[in-house]
Amino acid sequence: MYRKDWIAKWAQYSPDKVALKESGSGHQITYKELNKRANYLADWLTRDLGLKKGDRLMVLAEHCIEYVALFSCSQKTGIILVPVNYRLAPSEIDYLIADSAPRVLIVERKFQELASSLTSKVPREYLESLPAGMLGEYTVEVLDEDDPVFILYTSGSTGFPKGAIYTHKMLLWNSLNTSQSLEITPSDHTIDCMPPFHTGGWNVLLTPMLHRGASIVLMKKFDPERVLQLIDEENTNLFMGVPTMLKMMAESSIFNDCSLASIRYFIVGGEALPLDVIHLWHQRGVKIRQGYGLTEVGPNITSLHQDYAEQKIGSIGVPNFYVEYAILDDTGQPVPKGEVGEFCLKGPMVTPGYWRNKEATEQSIVSGYFHTGDLVKEDRDGFLYMVDRKKCMFISGGENVYPTEVERVIQELAEVNEAAVVGVSDEKWGEVGKAYLSLRPNMKITAEQIKAHCKAKLAGFKVPKHIEFMHEIPKNGSGKIDRKRLSGL
Repeated sequence: MYRKDWIAKWAQYSPDKVALKESGSGHQITYKELNKRANYLADWLTRDLGLKKGDRLMVLAEHCIEYVALFSCSQKTGIILVPVNYRLAPSEIDYLIADSAPRVLIVERKFQELASSLTSKVPREYLESLPAGMLGEYTVEVLDEDDPVFILYTSGSTGFPKGAIYTHKMLLWNSLNTSQSLEITPSDHTIDCMPPFHTGGWNVLLTPMLHRGASIVLMKKFDPERVLQLIDEENTNLFMGVPTMLKMMAESSIFNDCSLASIRYFIVGGEALPLDVIHLWHQRGVKIRQGYGLTEVGPNITSLHQDYAEQKIGSIGVPNFYVEYAILDDTGQPVPKGEVGEFCLKGPMVTPGYWRNKEATEQSIVSGYFHTGDLVKEDRDGFLYMVDRKKCMFISGGENVYPTEVERVIQELAEVNEAAVVGVSDEKWGEVGKAYLSLRPNMKITAEQIKAHCKAKLAGFKVPKHIEFMHEIPKNGSGKIDRKRLSGL
């Protein structure tokens, strides 16, 4: 049985230490206060709203102290937290509600209009109106380590989102892996500006830092200049961002004026950081540590030590301490070192599967290994390199985009015969979508009309930036759309 209440432990060990601070409001809370606040909310959720272990609590909000207190409630009660991407269209959120069947939806008031557009009738509470109060003690539910703490939705390769089950066991072992690799201590400090609907907003640094009793500043939105200022103001020594963030920070007008002396290193994920950007940060005395992860596993799976940032440019590093891995061919056999194969992962930080989706679970977890769909190779020193994505996913500004999902929406249009979406290079976002379309005979539609349709049905980052009309979309020998050829156009 599992009874691990991290915030309650640190309320005992370091009661007066600041756990969280909001960069916008300046509001801060100690571990003792955070524990009392979480106890009060846990009591309200279970006693007043009737939620119990295994019930889903969906949240539509930006990061804030109350959101983290709700995470602590999950550790205390077994209620499953379901973070929602506030960039999604109403129909996309309705799908998530139907899939996860939450008992309650908590909404930040700034998203009231979005929530009002939902057709789902799930009971709602407003984040700003959560009952005030603190409670000294709360009888914590006895949980199993395999009970879910989160359901984290990822864009689906089949065109529909999948809810990755994130358990208390995964939470613990990810924290152990992260703390071991990054050498996190209670004296560390970070700034979290990753959105809370991503595993990155919770499990890259926030939950490992909470597990170690460290301190975190929460930012509702990424602002490059404000991050640079906060690093100096708060003596931040660890910071995680995606390449787009680090590029924007390096282009800031105050980049050369801030000290950055407190930084031990930056952690970069999502995609490889270009060498010229690494050089810019190295010139400012900031070391770069790149890594690899995914929602369903970890997410902190590999790490490239900062001393190898230039020597092993392009590498995702080596697997973290408690990670088992295999590089397999299409028959499930290991490939020789130096050859390309699929990156497959095993260990206590692997998801047990997808929420109410047995088919997707069985496709992803084979013989105990989670098949990532990413193709890697390993050099003679044991460093791993990402070669390609077996799936067609691309990353735009740190957001995963699955072409099938976008294509499904485009093909709702009567004028469209076929649609194929690929990721293409973009100076600001790394990659953006480009849609190739063929139209039905004697029918017409403009690129602007297609984009407007997509904007009504999809999050903005999924909407193709470029659209090209073709007489016929190229196919490969098996009659399938030739995405490699389209990517080279």
